[in-house]
Amino acid sequence: MSEYSADEMMTVAAARALRDGIRCFVGIGLPSTAANLARLTHAPELVLIYESGTLGSKPDRLPASIGDGILGETADAVISVPEVFNYWLQPGRIDVGFLGAAQLDRFANINTTVVGDYHQPKVRLPGAGGAPEIAASCREVFVVVRQNSRSFVERVDFVTSVGHGSGAGDRERLGLRGAGPTTVITDLGVLRPDAETRELTLTQVHPGISVQQVRAATGWELRVSPELSETPAPTVAELTMLRDLKGRS
Repeated sequence: MSEYSADEMMTVAAARALRDGIRCFVGIGLPSTAANLARLTHAPELVLIYESGTLGSKPDRLPASIGDGILGETADAVISVPEVFNYWLQPGRIDVGFLGAAQLDRFANINTTVVGDYHQPKVRLPGAGGAPEIAASCREVFVVVRQNSRSFVERVDFVTSVGHGSGAGDRERLGLRGAGPTTVITDLGVLRPDAETRELTLTQVHPGISVQQVRAATGWELRVSPELSETPAPTVAELTMLRDLKGRS
């Protein structure tokens, strides 16, 4: 059980970032896996909110989409999509928005729209969904994404969801309510925005990963915290629950 994959380390690290009792707006995919793992381990009172209007969902398997019936069947309440956004999200009632990304840049701006030119893209991605509103209005945003030179770029090809714009002060200038991305969890480590510049800085590396590996997977000259630490390895309990959760899907 001591052996684990890079994806398992990433998911466990992302789950640990979620505190018990908070309200979390969950994206499908890696964020949903991490959020459900957190709820089943150290954060049983974590309130999961999905874009389809389910409040307090408690699925016993990973949902296939925001429209998966298990989210409604296990929810404390099901409301309309406009109400989720107008009453819960936009007034700042959500503590953490948990998002994925296809591209992320040094100021944590997110692209899930296109790779390449917008009008003649190399790849057309799934699109925005509710992510721009989540990034704008949640009290803070966590991003979970696999790290490589294609996903971590100097500048995203298209800003689907604003992170910290072009640096300190941009969110305030744009009138965005929330603090923006405060934690980025990857399969290599954890990055957080610098307090002064808002540029993503490496603060943790996962076991067996070097700073050189992280830098090689980053499309800009990555800053490293002088207080860099190593992420604790997954516990047997965390790995068992994660594998059981994924096995039910």
